[in-house]
Amino acid sequence: MEKIIKSLLETDMYKLSMGQAIYHQFSDYKATWSFKCRNRDVHFTKEMVEEIKRQVRMYCDLRFTPEELEYINNIKWIKGSYVDFLKLWKPSYEDFTITDDGEKGLTIEAAGTWLNTSMYEIPVLAIVNEVYFRMAYDYDHLFKIFKEKLEEKISLLVSGKYNISAFSEFGLRRRLSAEAQELAVKMLAAAKYPGSIFVGTSNVYLAMKYGIIPCGTMAHEWIMCVGQGNHKHNPSYSNWYALDAWVKEYGILNGTALTDTITTDCFLRDFQLTYATLFSGVRHDSGDPIVWGNKMIDHYKSLGIDPMTKTLLFSDSLNFEKANMLNKYFREKAKVAFGIGTYISNDTDVEPLNIVMKVTRCNGMDVAKVSDTPGKGMCKNPAYVDYLERCISWRMANDR
Repeated sequence: MEKIIKSLLETDMYKLSMGQAIYHQFSDYKATWSFKCRNRDVHFTKEMVEEIKRQVRMYCDLRFTPEELEYINNIKWIKGSYVDFLKLWKPSYEDFTITDDGEKGLTIEAAGTWLNTSMYEIPVLAIVNEVYFRMAYDYDHLFKIFKEKLEEKISLLVSGKYNISAFSEFGLRRRLSAEAQELAVKMLAAAKYPGSIFVGTSNVYLAMKYGIIPCGTMAHEWIMCVGQGNHKHNPSYSNWYALDAWVKEYGILNGTALTDTITTDCFLRDFQLTYATLFSGVRHDSGDPIVWGNKMIDHYKSLGIDPMTKTLLFSDSLNFEKANMLNKYFREKAKVAFGIGTYISNDTDVEPLNIVMKVTRCNGMDVAKVSDTPGKGMCKNPAYVDYLERCISWRMANDR
């Protein structure tokens, strides 16, 4: 197979946003990342695993080019000190353990500094996806179906059947292929819509190539590592530590807060007037989106903040129909935006892979996510999850 990841910019924008803050504030943190495939009937053959290893080795040979570094440097909230670091940065294959003896035939772990290992998640998932779909199926057939469905989807926006306000493409980690994602971004950027605006993509490489906005601020790893990586911290205050560190780095810039790392209800205990004012909006990634959106609107109102000045960014398993419904429901109550992933980047006639690569340890200690949807978390130590849930319950009952 040809090289899948051809540029270090081929990652999600929030990796650079978090990366800069990690570099300036947490460069000594260590992290372990673990891969998991949630599909029931998927098996990776030994040949697939060998190709995944080969592709990861080729990824580790990449360096940022002068053109790419200049592009990063021109992003408003990126600082020159971080760009200087990226001039020297390279992935390290020694950080990886990839074997064929795990569940479903594939085990991937990465261990090292958080600064390094955070950058591996997105390219590795993109590699696993493309290797799997090219080797398990007739790829040309899948791509043909993908293109037909993409054209049909875009026609629904062009016709005005679906009006979804501002939306971005978030599909890099679970895309059918690099070819498929680029076609989607190219076609979405070229079309005009009466009730929708294609804002950009999370894929920084494609954003640079097509002159559109690279979208992304923070992921769950930020709250998990900042809030739980320091053993002296009470993990039920993870959001406070994470929000505080983010504001130190960015002030009022680059501010969309992720709410569901240790439940949205617990997040709201820390998302009080200062942070609710400084952050431009919040992102939904689990639980009922209507319930979540109403909860956020009520919270803003309780703080005396006009919800119409804030953005509700929805990013959980969306398609255009669901986004259209949410936009219709919320557009007169708050600003609304959507990050749409697999539905854009990997919609064929076979089930997409539901794969993740999550941080499971930080500084030698287990970390965990307790989201608004049971089962979305990933932790190797049930005792730690129990401890975290008890901390959250105690805080919700006693810390008023």
